[in-house]
Amino acid sequence: MADLRPAARVPLLVLGMLSLVGGVLAGLTRLDWNMPALAAGAAGWHGALMISAFLGTVISLERAVALGRGWAYLAPAAAGIGGVALLAGAPLLLTQVLGVAAAAVLVLATALVMQRLVAPFTVILALGALCWLVGNTAWLAGGTLHPAVPWWLAFLVLTIAGERLELNRFLPTPHEAQRLFLFVVVLILAGAVGSLGDEETGLAVFSAGLLALAIWLLRYDIAQRNMRRPGLTGFIAHCLLAGYAWLAFAGLLGILGGLNPGHPWRDATLHAVALGFVFSMIFGHAPIIFPAVMRVKIPWHPLAYLPLALLHGSLAWRVAGSLLDGFALTRQGGMANALALLLFILTLLASVFRGRQEIPAAR
Repeated sequence: MADLRPAARVPLLVLGMLSLVGGVLAGLTRLDWNMPALAAGAAGWHGALMISAFLGTVISLERAVALGRGWAYLAPAAAGIGGVALLAGAPLLLTQVLGVAAAAVLVLATALVMQRLVAPFTVILALGALCWLVGNTAWLAGGTLHPAVPWWLAFLVLTIAGERLELNRFLPTPHEAQRLFLFVVVLILAGAVGSLGDEETGLAVFSAGLLALAIWLLRYDIAQRNMRRPGLTGFIAHCLLAGYAWLAFAGLLGILGGLNPGHPWRDATLHAVALGFVFSMIFGHAPIIFPAVMRVKIPWHPLAYLPLALLHGSLAWRVAGSLLDGFALTRQGGMANALALLLFILTLLASVFRGRQEIPAAR
């Protein structure tokens, strides 16, 4: 089955964006904002929409483009359709089964890549995909999100770590540091596995893995070398370093119990990972990945710093509300988080439009 053309990938991206919009609105409903009934009905599935449906769609879409096999696009299609089905009020089982199917296809795709090239980064990417599959299976088996959360977070964290390891593989990283990286991955996986039995201890071990990974990335990632460089290179470095700082903060909170269900710091801990780390990576890598996936040009502009600053400022506001037991601050920060994502999308679309204008002018 041949690769899809860029135009045929657009519906898959649209499915993911619908899950993003629905997930954000569902999250705002949880913060007591008045949202449309469709979002209010999905308020309990905010995490599933944001992680498994939206991020699962865009990550598996990127992997499918890189692999160049038509069957690999079944993963983003299943994840995206599952998110829309959840928003539409379809039976929950449909979304859960589609999520398991999407993750299974991604596991096969990453296994094929690993078969072509066995390297630390391909192994880490395969483990990340496997974590998504385990998380979706746990959701299907248990019906609640709690058992799936550490596996979903491991999916995101290991996928990003694997991609950073791939981009940094030509750097002169000490052999001891490479072994330490593998130990950190084992620590994260051990914590996720342990959470299925002794949840509190497992989540503490998992959080220690997040902290260790953040320290490793801050020390050995190329972002430190690029942070003073101008233009897009410096912007990406700032996104990465800010994300690593949030990951370290989340690890510290998690060690103190912040990932435990019902803990007053759970909102702060989860969003320090999902917004502070993951979306900071998305902001930084979108100018590179989006053109590769959709075959469009995205010229660099310093205005890209505006949504980045709003994201981290609003997240700090939200986290302060969680730590200080001030729901009003958390609520305000959540709305500002949503505005930061909206501003990012508008900035990205404006860049695409500007890039389309520059091509005829160049010709």
